Amino acid sequence: MSTLRVTVEELTVHAHPNADALELAQVGLYRAVVAKGTYRTGDLALYIPEQAVLPAALIEELGLTGRLAGSSGDRVRAVRLRGELSQGLVCRPRALDLTDLEKAAEEGTDFAEALGIVKWSPPVPTTMSGEVEAAPGLLPWVDIENLQRYPRIFEPGEPVVLTEKLHGTACLVTYLAEEGGRVLVSSKGFGARGLALKEEERNLYWRAVRGHGVERAAARLAERLGATRIGVFGEVYGAGVQDLPYGAQARAADAPPGFAVFDVCAEIDGQVGWLDPARVLEEGELPLVPRLYEGPYALETVLELAGGRETVSGRGLHLREGVVIRPAAERYSPVTGGRAIAKAVSPAYLTRKGGTEYE
Repeated sequence: MSTLRVTVEELTVHAHPNADALELAQVGLYRAVVAKGTYRTGDLALYIPEQAVLPAALIEELGLTGRLAGSSGDRVRAVRLRGELSQGLVCRPRALDLTDLEKAAEEGTDFAEALGIVKWSPPVPTTMSGEVEAAPGLLPWVDIENLQRYPRIFEPGEPVVLTEKLHGTACLVTYLAEEGGRVLVSSKGFGARGLALKEEERNLYWRAVRGHGVERAAARLAERLGATRIGVFGEVYGAGVQDLPYGAQARAADAPPGFAVFDVCAEIDGQVGWLDPARVLEEGELPLVPRLYEGPYALETVLELAGGRETVSGRGLHLREGVVIRPAAERYSPVTGGRAIAKAVSPAYLTRKGGTEYE
């Protein structure tokens, strides 16, 4: 998931092709359906992104009672309204009546806390949970921002790599060379809190790590690079993990769940750096997420490859979640204030029925 920020944004307003009473208010590359005449191009308004959970009073003020997602009807998610994809909410709640919107937009003020808006946390199935312990040596994963919210992360023509984004659950593995090859295993949620899962044979993450020999591959990589710590980040997938299984099983007792590495980092001489798995892991050493494109960055290419069918199974069994974009050479992004890395998600994935979103 990306970070939750509720900010004031300048709008570009477009006609809705299928509804006379509606328009499309654009923020970045996102478009939210709004009532016609509410805003004009150049206006400033609050943008509440997908996966935001709103308090009851704000839901009532915005006239959204019974219209949001989740069992409590309080979560923002992507929907199609009269055939057009609507992502997030564009509004001007009364709490901002005395706010200098121009200044707020310029400074990037985050209004989430002031409005009581929080980020949705998906439920955690028991197979993805377990007994945890403090793990100060764990190398954590980072939230990847959505390209549609921050379209200026990459420059046109910049050499980039696009990999398929898998719908599973992120597994964090840290190999500690200076602690006798000790291995820490965690999920994205636990890892964000500096916690690791204690080894348990039924735990999904440990089954993936042991079944695919991740700790052995990390040990070899540490030796090749002279690293004190290696972080291997992979997606665990299969039937029983999420609603998109890629033809794999995660419940079978005699076989590990599906696993594919999407990132690697290494601590060398006290500095942690991010590495391209396809370049630092030997061929066949670990399964990798499919590489869909290498070449000059073009938004049209990204959006085209974000859709279509999955390639993990080799059989196109179901829709593709999206793609992850990273520069061919790792670099810092002043747009995100961190790594230059982003995701682009398929509209079909966002609006599918019966989807699961466990972390």
